[in-house]
Amino acid sequence: MKILIHEFSEYLRIEKRHSPHTVEGYCRDLGRFFKAFPETQASSLTTAEIRGFLLLLRNEGLSASSIARSLSSIKSFFRYLCEDKQLKVNPAEILATPRRWRKLPDILSLADVDKLLSCPELDTPLGLRDQAMLEVLYATGMRVSELISVKCHNLNLISGCLRTMGKGAKERIVPIGMIARKVLEDYLLNSRPVLAKGQKVEDLFLTLRGKAMTRQGFWKLLKGYVRRSNIKSNVSPHTLRHAFATHLLDRGADLRSVQQMLGHADISTTQIYTHILEKKLLEVHDQFHPRAF
Repeated sequence: MKILIHEFSEYLRIEKRHSPHTVEGYCRDLGRFFKAFPETQASSLTTAEIRGFLLLLRNEGLSASSIARSLSSIKSFFRYLCEDKQLKVNPAEILATPRRWRKLPDILSLADVDKLLSCPELDTPLGLRDQAMLEVLYATGMRVSELISVKCHNLNLISGCLRTMGKGAKERIVPIGMIARKVLEDYLLNSRPVLAKGQKVEDLFLTLRGKAMTRQGFWKLLKGYVRRSNIKSNVSPHTLRHAFATHLLDRGADLRSVQQMLGHADISTTQIYTHILEKKLLEVHDQFHPRAF
């Protein structure tokens, strides 16, 4: 079974061009699935057995979203086996995905964003770097994995745009705005050369050792600034991405444009923010419709 999962992971990595993080998630789900059937071959598993496994997950207290993710991994695996002619029938094909309640993520207010972005000390190279990373994250709505992967040649300060590689190795160009552009110029002039220590490094954001910033490293510095800002909300790098989308829509941006800037393949993913549009429509109706009063 380990051989099959390894072959599937290579298929996801090479042909589907999924990120290492996504591939790891698929393999973790499949590992837990096949652990429940230690003596059973993949070719002999039935729909009823897979359904029983999903019920087992529910009885263990897993959320609907976690169960849906596991089923998605299982379906993808058996679909791969069928496409690879290792199976004739996909036993997971007819299983319906559990309905998920899409919880609205924690949103930072503008005041909290301002407190967070003004927290780094700008008289040190690390402070300049941290402010640049926070400003870019909020200005672009990038994922943290995209932020730490930005290369110097991806940045165009003249046009005020940044090129990034999103999920599925899909490239997109996002504007960075005037404030983030100025902060980046300051970082490139007064901080990055100090951190690079004379080495030629392609990565835009560097650690004190002159290496590329890591996801864990950024998480750590963000948590520190959240504590110093006395922000009570549960803040993660993704929180700034949500704030980016929310604040754009709240000021009249259309959903399609926000979808493109976020890099969502399907607009249904962006529609988690439609509560903002609905609120704005109600305000417009109350203000202008002759029978709204």
